[in-house]
Amino acid sequence: MIRSFENADLRERNSFRAAQRAARLAEYDSAAELPEVFERYGMPQWTVLSGGNNILFTRDFDGLLLTPCGKTITVAAENDEMAIVRVDAGVEWDDFVRWATDRGLWGIENLSLIPGKVGAAPVQNIGAYGVEVKDSVVDVEMFVPDACKYAVLAAEHCAFGYRESVFKHTLRNKVVITTVEFRLYKSPRPILAYGNLAREVEARGGATLANIREAVCDIRRAKLPDPAVTGNAGSFFKNPIVDTAVAERLRERYPEMPLYAVPEEGKVKLAAGWLIDKAGLKGFREGNVGVHDTQALVLVNLGGATGGEIAAFADKIRQRVEDEFGIGIDTEVNIL
Repeated sequence: MIRSFENADLRERNSFRAAQRAARLAEYDSAAELPEVFERYGMPQWTVLSGGNNILFTRDFDGLLLTPCGKTITVAAENDEMAIVRVDAGVEWDDFVRWATDRGLWGIENLSLIPGKVGAAPVQNIGAYGVEVKDSVVDVEMFVPDACKYAVLAAEHCAFGYRESVFKHTLRNKVVITTVEFRLYKSPRPILAYGNLAREVEARGGATLANIREAVCDIRRAKLPDPAVTGNAGSFFKNPIVDTAVAERLRERYPEMPLYAVPEEGKVKLAAGWLIDKAGLKGFREGNVGVHDTQALVLVNLGGATGGEIAAFADKIRQRVEDEFGIGIDTEVNIL
């Protein structure tokens, strides 16, 4: 079924609670309905609004927003070692993680409690606690409006990188993701090296799927604000990847500065939250916008802030970090 809304109020459809509107918003239950959606409501400007958890509206959207609502999860194939699971774009990501862990399937348990829908996961290449979704994606099915046809893109052609994919660049607003297929495993594959995850899992009795999921959820709840209570989009900034020489010079000034290995030779990843905190900005507030008290990567709407105010505040944070460390930090959130 297709449900259409004109002059749609977006306040409850984005986790920042930015009070903007869209010329039209269309919800659809099945990927098979997309040709009809575009035939009926096609506009020159369109984009997908899934859960609204990684987007900041700074103005009204003068076009068509597409919201997938399909909720189907099916096992497409399996053997003794693994299962290929096909998931509709409209499934809540954490519902899928719960579904997998309840069935003893390994691979995405470290990604528990990440807000958003499955269709958005490969776009952002979501990641947490040493795991990225690219590690499990088999392929991405999509609708191509200009050609009015469906296509499948294998994971190796998705140009996955750190919070990056082809869907953020050459395929941005050219395809609508409809379904994602994942490869999950039936035997234990715990990844516990990140932060204090191993300690938290051990305190719960060891590396079972249930214990890992519970530990991840508890850690996230302890340091991240609930979007249902305080408007936010989770991590607003990406951790910057810099030349090793740059990091070493900074380490001379700040021996305690954390560094993380990355696949690129001669590069390391810095912690944007640490940089923001060290610049004296954790808990900093200006008007109705602030940096969260316990996680400096998170910007929060303290009540009534516009998207434009949040974006301007983010620019000030970025400038302060650059002035202090000579390091640029990019936004993880999609700003419209």
